[in-house]
Amino acid sequence: MPELFQKAKGRAMPVNAEHIASFKQWRQNLDKDDRWCIMINADPDALASAVALKRLMLHKVHSVDIMRINEVTRPDNLAMIRYLRIPAKPWQPEKAGQYTRFGMVDSQPRHNQAFAGISYDLIIDHHPLTDLTDCTTPTAFCDIRPGIGATSTMMTRLLQALRMRPGPLLATALLYGIRTDTAAFERSGGEEDLRAYQWLSQHADNNLLRRIARSEYLRAWLPLFSRAFRSLTDCRGGGAHATLGEIKSADLLVAIADFFTRVHGLKWIAVSGIVDKTVIVIFRGDGGRDIGRLADACFYDVGTAGGHRNLGRAEFPLSAVPEGVKAADFVQQRLQTRKLRPKAAIQPGPPAPEPAHPVAKS
Repeated sequence: MPELFQKAKGRAMPVNAEHIASFKQWRQNLDKDDRWCIMINADPDALASAVALKRLMLHKVHSVDIMRINEVTRPDNLAMIRYLRIPAKPWQPEKAGQYTRFGMVDSQPRHNQAFAGISYDLIIDHHPLTDLTDCTTPTAFCDIRPGIGATSTMMTRLLQALRMRPGPLLATALLYGIRTDTAAFERSGGEEDLRAYQWLSQHADNNLLRRIARSEYLRAWLPLFSRAFRSLTDCRGGGAHATLGEIKSADLLVAIADFFTRVHGLKWIAVSGIVDKTVIVIFRGDGGRDIGRLADACFYDVGTAGGHRNLGRAEFPLSAVPEGVKAADFVQQRLQTRKLRPKAAIQPGPPAPEPAHPVAKS
């Protein structure tokens, strides 16, 4: 198997000639009778990478479909799909038999149970390497490089190597994929990502990019913003807590938490809500304190909690709230009485959610 597990510690690794040659050889061996399915957990980076892979396979195979295992609900992601005409369809396992080959970008088979039971012929991802045993075919092309800030960067490099100039829609998608996964280079990203970003900027449609980046909120969310404003309560350490009660999606919590980061003098914010009998708390901070440790300190003993310096998340079952106590009051009490644990005692928590508007605006 021509696997290319190029690991990096804290920096992006340049793509070498061996990698390019391996992919070119793999691409040359594609069969025009094959019907491909590209599996993704749809976010901007995954959507853009899937479209790029489809472009790389053009005229080499019979057909390429992009299938997503998740429901797309965030306004910016919906805008990206709409404006850039991305043909991502919901995955239907019962139709797996109509495909002869499967690929995956911006994820790995063990990241989600929905990916299980399939043998993949291609995996390209920038997340830490997981166990791929029994997940790939003998001739699969696998490129896993956690030192890169976005899978869109890896796909851009392949387009460059094959002298394929992306059209405005594809270039805009890849550019937005890099911006979201690196948080406009505030959270991650290295030289490889920056070079890809600069090259894509020459081909992208900036008007479309602005329209996507500004699609932050759904109109139906506005009354819930009002609820968050009314419930806002101060917490020690210059923070605050807002609660929404029962909601349909945690995306709303993310959007409101990101909104509060623009409030001058607010050092950190926690926004809580209940989704399908699970209490979810989204944390945001100004960088003055480690928000991931704050989330852990408040909720490590009732569920999963963690994150990064500026982003954090906690989840625990509603049943963990004592009888007779409101979930909002329980969260508020935890926020006020927290006590940080030693870093050595902290176990990795759930991935911190991406900002709803990762692109800095003037």
